[in-house]
Amino acid sequence: MEIAPKLPFSLTGAEVILGDILEPGQLAIPLAPNSQNMFGPRGACLLSETGPLWVSDTGHHRLLGWRNLPTQDNQSADWVIGQPDFNREGQNAKGTPGRTTFSVPTGICACGAGLAVADAWNHRVLIWHKLPEDSHVPADLVLGQANFTDNEPNRGSQVAAANTMHWPYGICYHQGRLFVADTGNRRLLIWQQLPTENGQPADLVLGQPDMVSRNENGGGSPTASSMRWCHDITFWGDNLVVADAGNNRVMIWQGIPTVNNAPCAVVLGQKNFEFTELNRGVYFPSAASLSMPYGVDVAGDWLIVADTANSRLLGWKKPESILSLQDVAADAVTGQTNFQNKGENRDFGLPTRDSLNWCYGIKICGKTAVIADSGNNRILLWRFNYGE
Repeated sequence: MEIAPKLPFSLTGAEVILGDILEPGQLAIPLAPNSQNMFGPRGACLLSETGPLWVSDTGHHRLLGWRNLPTQDNQSADWVIGQPDFNREGQNAKGTPGRTTFSVPTGICACGAGLAVADAWNHRVLIWHKLPEDSHVPADLVLGQANFTDNEPNRGSQVAAANTMHWPYGICYHQGRLFVADTGNRRLLIWQQLPTENGQPADLVLGQPDMVSRNENGGGSPTASSMRWCHDITFWGDNLVVADAGNNRVMIWQGIPTVNNAPCAVVLGQKNFEFTELNRGVYFPSAASLSMPYGVDVAGDWLIVADTANSRLLGWKKPESILSLQDVAADAVTGQTNFQNKGENRDFGLPTRDSLNWCYGIKICGKTAVIADSGNNRILLWRFNYGE
Protein backbone atom coordinates (compact mmCIF):
# COMPACT_ATOMS: atom_id res chain seq x y z
CA MET A 1 0.00 0.00 0.00
CA GLU A 2 1.19 3.51 -0.79
CA ILE A 3 2.09 5.83 2.06
CA ALA A 4 -0.63 8.45 2.32
CA PRO A 5 -0.07 12.23 2.45
CA LYS A 6 0.37 13.35 6.05
CA LEU A 7 -1.35 16.18 7.86
CA PRO A 8 1.11 18.99 8.68
CA PHE A 9 1.83 17.82 12.22
CA SER A 10 5.36 17.92 13.62
CA LEU A 11 7.09 14.80 12.29
CA THR A 12 8.63 14.00 15.67
CA GLY A 13 5.21 13.44 17.18
CA ALA A 14 3.59 15.15 20.14
CA GLU A 15 5.79 17.72 21.85
CA VAL A 16 4.13 16.96 25.20
CA ILE A 17 2.18 13.94 26.43
CA LEU A 18 -0.08 14.39 29.46
CA GLY A 19 -1.09 11.26 31.34
CA ASP A 20 1.07 8.35 32.40
CA ILE A 21 3.38 7.06 29.69
CA LEU A 22 3.84 3.31 29.25
CA GLU A 23 7.48 2.50 29.89
CA PRO A 24 9.36 -0.46 28.36
CA GLY A 25 8.51 -3.59 30.33
CA GLN A 26 5.21 -2.22 31.65
CA LEU A 27 2.13 -4.21 30.72
CA ALA A 28 -0.42 -1.65 31.83
CA ILE A 29 -0.74 1.83 33.29
CA PRO A 30 -2.36 2.18 36.73
CA LEU A 31 -5.64 4.09 36.43
CA ALA A 32 -5.94 5.25 40.04
CA PRO A 33 -6.35 9.05 39.96
CA ASN A 34 -3.61 11.50 40.81
CA SER A 35 -2.50 14.88 39.48
CA GLN A 36 -0.88 13.30 36.41
CA ASN A 37 -2.82 10.37 35.07
CA MET A 38 -6.15 10.16 33.26
CA PHE A 39 -8.76 7.57 32.41
CA GLY A 40 -10.28 7.87 28.95
CA PRO A 41 -10.15 11.66 28.50
CA ARG A 42 -12.59 12.72 25.80
CA GLY A 43 -12.26 16.48 25.58
CA ALA A 44 -9.85 19.35 26.15
CA CYS A 45 -9.66 23.08 25.58
CA LEU A 46 -6.57 25.31 25.33
CA LEU A 47 -7.84 28.81 26.08
CA SER A 48 -4.89 30.67 24.55
CA GLU A 49 -1.61 29.69 22.95
CA THR A 50 0.08 29.95 26.36
CA GLY A 51 -2.73 28.51 28.48
CA PRO A 52 -4.61 27.78 30.58
CA LEU A 53 -5.48 24.25 29.51
CA TRP A 54 -8.56 22.40 30.79
CA VAL A 55 -9.10 18.67 30.19
CA SER A 56 -12.20 16.53 30.69
CA ASP A 57 -10.75 13.51 32.49
CA THR A 58 -13.90 11.64 31.62
CA GLY A 59 -13.38 8.28 33.35
CA HIS A 60 -12.37 9.97 36.62
CA HIS A 61 -15.37 12.35 36.41
CA ARG A 62 -13.35 15.52 36.83
CA LEU A 63 -11.71 18.45 35.07
CA LEU A 64 -7.95 18.90 35.25
CA GLY A 65 -6.49 22.37 34.77
CA TRP A 66 -3.00 23.63 33.93
CA ARG A 67 -2.30 27.32 34.56
CA ASN A 68 0.09 27.50 31.59
CA LEU A 69 0.60 25.40 28.48
CA PRO A 70 2.43 22.30 29.75
CA THR A 71 6.01 21.94 28.53
CA GLN A 72 6.97 18.55 29.98
CA ASP A 73 5.63 15.03 29.65
CA ASN A 74 3.53 13.86 32.59
CA GLN A 75 3.35 17.39 33.98
CA SER A 76 1.07 17.56 37.01
CA ALA A 77 -2.16 19.51 36.79
CA ASP A 78 -2.46 22.65 38.90
CA TRP A 79 -6.20 22.43 39.51
CA VAL A 80 -9.03 19.92 39.81
CA ILE A 81 -12.79 20.46 39.67
CA GLY A 82 -15.20 17.61 40.28
CA GLN A 83 -13.39 15.74 43.06
CA PRO A 84 -12.31 16.75 46.60
CA ASP A 85 -8.65 16.23 45.64
CA PHE A 86 -6.45 14.71 42.93
CA ASN A 87 -6.54 11.23 44.44
CA ARG A 88 -10.27 10.55 44.40
CA GLU A 89 -12.76 9.70 41.68
CA GLY A 90 -16.36 8.61 41.17
CA GLN A 91 -19.49 9.97 39.56
CA ASN A 92 -20.51 13.22 41.28
CA ALA A 93 -17.66 12.62 43.74
CA LYS A 94 -19.66 9.59 44.98
CA GLY A 95 -22.37 11.93 46.22
CA THR A 96 -25.21 13.99 44.78
CA PRO A 97 -24.87 16.33 41.80
CA GLY A 98 -23.82 19.88 42.52
CA ARG A 99 -22.14 22.95 41.08
CA THR A 100 -18.70 21.30 41.20
CA THR A 101 -19.45 17.67 40.30
CA PHE A 102 -19.50 15.67 37.08
CA SER A 103 -20.67 12.39 35.68
CA VAL A 104 -18.82 11.66 32.41
CA PRO A 105 -17.72 15.20 31.44
CA THR A 106 -16.90 15.29 27.73
CA GLY A 107 -17.09 18.39 25.52
CA ILE A 108 -15.43 21.54 26.84
CA CYS A 109 -15.02 24.97 25.26
CA ALA A 110 -14.39 28.65 25.88
CA CYS A 111 -17.73 30.38 26.37
CA GLY A 112 -17.60 34.16 26.25
CA ALA A 113 -15.18 35.10 29.03
CA GLY A 114 -15.77 31.76 30.72
CA LEU A 115 -15.98 28.00 30.20
CA ALA A 116 -18.69 25.50 29.29
CA VAL A 117 -18.66 21.72 29.88
CA ALA A 118 -21.02 19.04 28.59
CA ASP A 119 -21.68 16.97 31.75
CA ALA A 120 -23.06 14.04 29.78
CA TRP A 121 -24.43 11.57 32.32
CA ASN A 122 -25.88 14.33 34.48
CA HIS A 123 -27.76 15.34 31.32
CA ARG A 124 -26.72 18.95 31.60
CA VAL A 125 -24.28 21.66 30.54
CA LEU A 126 -22.38 23.65 33.17
CA ILE A 127 -21.22 27.21 32.45
CA TRP A 128 -18.71 29.39 34.30
CA HIS A 129 -19.03 33.12 33.57
CA LYS A 130 -15.30 33.58 34.18
CA LEU A 131 -12.52 31.11 33.50
CA PRO A 132 -11.84 29.01 36.61
CA GLU A 133 -8.37 29.77 37.96
CA ASP A 134 -8.35 27.46 40.95
CA SER A 135 -9.64 24.09 42.13
CA HIS A 136 -13.28 23.51 43.15
CA VAL A 137 -14.65 26.66 41.47
CA PRO A 138 -18.47 26.26 41.30
CA ALA A 139 -20.34 26.67 38.01
CA ASP A 140 -22.60 29.71 37.63
CA LEU A 141 -25.26 28.33 35.29
CA VAL A 142 -26.81 24.99 34.35
CA LEU A 143 -28.69 24.04 31.18
CA GLY A 144 -30.75 20.91 30.68
CA GLN A 145 -31.85 20.83 34.32
CA ALA A 146 -33.86 23.26 36.44
CA ASN A 147 -31.17 23.33 39.14
CA PHE A 148 -27.75 21.94 40.05
CA THR A 149 -29.01 18.90 41.98
CA ASP A 150 -31.36 17.27 39.44
CA ASN A 151 -29.84 14.92 36.87
CA GLU A 152 -32.57 12.82 35.22
CA PRO A 153 -32.51 12.50 31.42
CA ASN A 154 -35.04 14.87 29.87
CA ARG A 155 -35.99 15.85 33.43
CA GLY A 156 -37.71 12.49 33.90
CA SER A 157 -39.91 12.70 30.80
CA GLN A 158 -40.14 10.15 27.99
CA VAL A 159 -40.05 12.94 25.44
CA ALA A 160 -37.59 15.77 24.96
CA ALA A 161 -38.23 19.49 25.33
CA ALA A 162 -36.45 22.72 24.48
CA ASN A 163 -35.05 22.87 28.03
CA THR A 164 -34.02 19.21 28.53
CA MET A 165 -31.09 17.03 27.53
CA HIS A 166 -30.14 13.37 27.31
CA TRP A 167 -26.42 12.60 27.19
CA PRO A 168 -25.08 15.90 25.83
CA TYR A 169 -21.53 15.20 24.66
CA GLY A 170 -20.43 18.15 22.53
CA ILE A 171 -20.45 21.92 22.95
CA CYS A 172 -19.39 24.96 20.93
CA TYR A 173 -19.66 28.72 21.40
CA HIS A 174 -19.46 30.80 18.21
CA GLN A 175 -20.28 34.44 17.49
CA GLY A 176 -22.44 34.75 20.59
CA ARG A 177 -24.39 31.54 19.95
CA LEU A 178 -24.20 28.34 22.01
CA PHE A 179 -24.42 24.95 20.28
CA VAL A 180 -24.92 21.68 22.19
CA ALA A 181 -24.82 18.16 20.75
CA ASP A 182 -27.72 16.66 22.70
CA THR A 183 -26.53 13.24 21.68
CA GLY A 184 -29.04 10.92 23.35
CA ASN A 185 -31.89 12.97 21.89
CA ARG A 186 -30.24 12.76 18.45
CA ARG A 187 -30.27 16.50 17.93
CA LEU A 188 -28.32 19.73 18.05
CA LEU A 189 -29.63 22.56 20.23
CA ILE A 190 -28.88 26.22 19.49
CA TRP A 191 -29.19 29.24 21.76
CA GLN A 192 -29.06 32.47 19.76
CA GLN A 193 -27.45 34.25 22.71
CA LEU A 194 -25.52 32.97 25.71
CA PRO A 195 -28.16 31.82 28.23
CA THR A 196 -28.59 33.86 31.39
CA GLU A 197 -30.96 31.63 33.42
CA ASN A 198 -30.77 28.07 34.72
CA GLY A 199 -32.64 25.64 32.51
CA GLN A 200 -33.20 28.22 29.77
CA PRO A 201 -34.78 26.61 26.67
CA ALA A 202 -32.96 26.46 23.36
CA ASP A 203 -34.15 28.58 20.45
CA LEU A 204 -33.53 26.16 17.55
CA VAL A 205 -33.15 22.44 16.99
CA LEU A 206 -31.41 20.51 14.21
CA GLY A 207 -31.80 16.79 13.64
CA GLN A 208 -35.44 16.60 14.72
CA PRO A 209 -38.68 18.05 13.30
CA ASP A 210 -39.54 19.67 16.65
CA MET A 211 -38.36 20.08 20.23
CA VAL A 212 -40.13 16.98 21.61
CA SER A 213 -38.98 14.31 19.13
CA ARG A 214 -35.90 12.23 19.91
CA ASN A 215 -35.90 9.21 17.56
CA GLU A 216 -32.83 8.12 15.62
CA ASN A 217 -32.72 9.89 12.26
CA GLY A 218 -35.97 11.65 13.09
CA GLY A 219 -37.86 8.34 13.21
CA GLY A 220 -37.22 7.52 9.55
CA SER A 221 -34.46 6.86 7.06
CA PRO A 222 -31.31 9.02 7.16
CA THR A 223 -31.58 12.38 5.40
CA ALA A 224 -29.66 15.64 5.12
CA SER A 225 -31.55 16.82 8.21
CA SER A 226 -31.38 13.79 10.49
CA MET A 227 -28.85 12.66 13.08
CA ARG A 228 -28.13 9.43 14.91
CA TRP A 229 -25.30 10.21 17.35
CA CYS A 230 -24.11 13.79 16.96
CA HIS A 231 -21.04 14.36 19.08
CA ASP A 232 -18.94 17.44 18.29
CA ILE A 233 -19.31 20.83 16.67
CA THR A 234 -17.06 23.40 15.00
CA PHE A 235 -17.09 26.11 12.34
CA TRP A 236 -15.20 26.01 9.05
CA GLY A 237 -15.22 29.66 8.12
CA ASP A 238 -18.89 30.57 8.47
CA ASN A 239 -20.09 26.99 7.95
CA LEU A 240 -21.45 24.82 10.77
CA VAL A 241 -19.81 21.37 11.01
CA VAL A 242 -21.21 18.50 13.12
CA ALA A 243 -19.69 15.05 13.68
CA ASP A 244 -22.61 12.60 13.35
CA ALA A 245 -20.78 9.56 14.72
CA GLY A 246 -23.75 7.18 14.63
CA ASN A 247 -24.22 7.75 10.90
CA ASN A 248 -20.45 7.57 10.31
CA ARG A 249 -20.38 10.98 8.69
CA VAL A 250 -19.64 14.66 9.16
CA MET A 251 -22.44 17.10 8.30
CA ILE A 252 -21.70 20.58 6.91
CA TRP A 253 -24.20 23.43 6.55
CA GLN A 254 -23.70 26.54 4.44
CA GLY A 255 -23.62 29.22 7.10
CA ILE A 256 -25.56 29.00 10.37
CA PRO A 257 -29.05 27.45 10.12
CA THR A 258 -31.90 29.79 11.05
CA VAL A 259 -34.86 27.37 11.06
CA ASN A 260 -35.59 24.11 12.87
CA ASN A 261 -34.50 20.88 11.18
CA ALA A 262 -32.62 22.68 8.41
CA PRO A 263 -30.83 20.20 6.10
CA CYS A 264 -27.06 20.22 5.77
CA ALA A 265 -25.47 20.97 2.42
CA VAL A 266 -23.00 18.05 2.20
CA VAL A 267 -21.67 15.14 4.22
CA LEU A 268 -18.17 13.72 4.45
CA GLY A 269 -17.64 9.99 4.90
CA GLN A 270 -20.65 8.81 2.89
CA LYS A 271 -21.60 8.83 -0.79
CA ASN A 272 -24.83 10.66 -0.11
CA PHE A 273 -27.31 11.52 2.64
CA GLU A 274 -28.95 8.07 2.70
CA PHE A 275 -25.87 5.90 3.33
CA THR A 276 -24.71 5.44 6.93
CA GLU A 277 -22.60 2.25 7.21
CA LEU A 278 -19.21 2.47 8.88
CA ASN A 279 -16.35 2.60 6.37
CA ARG A 280 -19.01 2.59 3.66
CA GLY A 281 -19.91 -1.02 4.41
CA VAL A 282 -16.46 -2.63 4.08
CA TYR A 283 -13.96 -3.71 6.72
CA PHE A 284 -11.03 -1.51 5.84
CA PRO A 285 -11.32 2.26 5.61
CA SER A 286 -10.44 4.54 2.71
CA ALA A 287 -9.66 8.21 2.28
CA ALA A 288 -13.38 8.86 1.81
CA SER A 289 -14.82 6.74 4.62
CA LEU A 290 -15.35 7.21 8.37
CA SER A 291 -16.05 4.95 11.33
CA MET A 292 -17.61 6.68 14.33
CA PRO A 293 -16.07 10.13 13.90
CA TYR A 294 -16.40 11.80 17.31
CA GLY A 295 -14.29 14.97 17.05
CA VAL A 296 -13.95 17.89 14.63
CA ASP A 297 -12.04 21.15 14.55
CA VAL A 298 -10.49 23.63 12.14
CA ALA A 299 -6.97 25.00 11.72
CA GLY A 300 -6.43 27.52 8.94
CA ASP A 301 -7.98 26.04 5.81
CA TRP A 302 -7.94 22.51 7.25
CA LEU A 303 -10.94 20.65 8.64
CA ILE A 304 -9.62 17.92 10.94
CA VAL A 305 -11.82 14.94 11.84
CA ALA A 306 -11.08 12.52 14.66
CA ASP A 307 -12.06 9.28 12.90
CA THR A 308 -12.29 7.53 16.23
CA ALA A 309 -12.88 3.85 15.49
CA ASN A 310 -10.23 3.96 12.76
CA SER A 311 -7.74 5.50 15.25
CA ARG A 312 -6.71 8.28 12.88
CA LEU A 313 -7.12 11.94 12.07
CA LEU A 314 -8.28 12.90 8.58
CA GLY A 315 -7.92 16.33 7.03
CA TRP A 316 -9.73 18.12 4.22
CA LYS A 317 -8.48 21.39 2.77
CA LYS A 318 -11.18 24.01 2.26
CA PRO A 319 -12.38 24.21 -1.36
CA GLU A 320 -13.71 27.30 -3.11
CA SER A 321 -17.23 25.98 -2.55
CA ILE A 322 -18.39 23.80 0.33
CA LEU A 323 -20.89 22.18 -2.05
CA SER A 324 -18.02 20.57 -3.98
CA LEU A 325 -17.09 18.40 -0.96
CA GLN A 326 -19.78 15.76 -1.37
CA ASP A 327 -18.13 12.32 -1.76
CA VAL A 328 -14.66 13.90 -1.70
CA ALA A 329 -11.76 11.94 -0.19
CA ALA A 330 -9.60 13.37 2.58
CA ASP A 331 -6.38 15.07 1.55
CA ALA A 332 -4.19 13.74 4.36
CA VAL A 333 -4.06 11.44 7.39
CA THR A 334 -2.23 11.17 10.72
CA GLY A 335 -2.13 8.17 13.06
CA GLN A 336 -1.93 5.63 10.23
CA THR A 337 0.66 5.21 7.47
CA ASN A 338 -1.99 4.98 4.75
CA PHE A 339 -5.72 5.43 4.25
CA GLN A 340 -6.46 1.68 4.41
CA ASN A 341 -5.15 0.88 7.92
CA LYS A 342 -7.18 1.27 11.10
CA GLY A 343 -5.38 -0.60 13.93
CA GLU A 344 -5.01 1.05 17.33
CA ASN A 345 -1.49 2.51 17.67
CA ARG A 346 -1.13 1.62 13.98
CA ASP A 347 -0.30 -2.07 14.33
CA PHE A 348 -1.93 -2.80 17.69
CA GLY A 349 1.40 -2.09 19.37
CA LEU A 350 2.46 0.11 22.26
CA PRO A 351 1.62 3.81 22.01
CA THR A 352 4.21 6.14 20.52
CA ARG A 353 4.44 9.92 20.28
CA ASP A 354 2.70 9.84 16.90
CA SER A 355 0.20 6.99 17.30
CA LEU A 356 -3.47 7.08 18.22
CA ASN A 357 -5.92 4.76 19.94
CA TRP A 358 -9.60 5.74 19.73
CA CYS A 359 -8.93 9.47 19.53
CA TYR A 360 -12.18 11.09 20.71
CA GLY A 361 -11.47 14.77 20.40
CA ILE A 362 -9.30 17.38 18.76
CA LYS A 363 -9.18 21.12 19.42
CA ILE A 364 -6.61 23.45 17.88
CA CYS A 365 -5.43 26.76 19.34
CA GLY A 366 -2.87 28.64 17.28
CA LYS A 367 -0.36 25.98 16.20
CA THR A 368 -1.08 23.58 19.09
CA ALA A 369 -3.40 20.64 18.47
CA VAL A 370 -4.83 19.20 21.68
CA ILE A 371 -5.81 15.59 21.02
CA ALA A 372 -7.84 13.50 23.45
CA ASP A 373 -6.21 10.13 22.75
CA SER A 374 -8.77 8.35 24.86
CA GLY A 375 -7.79 4.73 24.31
CA ASN A 376 -4.24 5.53 25.42
CA ASN A 377 -5.51 7.47 28.47
CA ARG A 378 -3.60 10.58 27.48
CA ILE A 379 -3.68 14.05 25.95
CA LEU A 380 -1.30 14.89 23.10
CA LEU A 381 -0.04 18.45 22.59
CA TRP A 382 1.15 18.29 19.01
CA ARG A 383 2.34 21.15 16.79
CA PHE A 384 0.16 21.62 13.69
CA ASN A 385 2.13 23.53 11.06
CA TYR A 386 -0.65 24.80 8.84
CA GLY A 387 0.23 27.74 6.61
CA GLU A 388 3.95 26.86 6.58
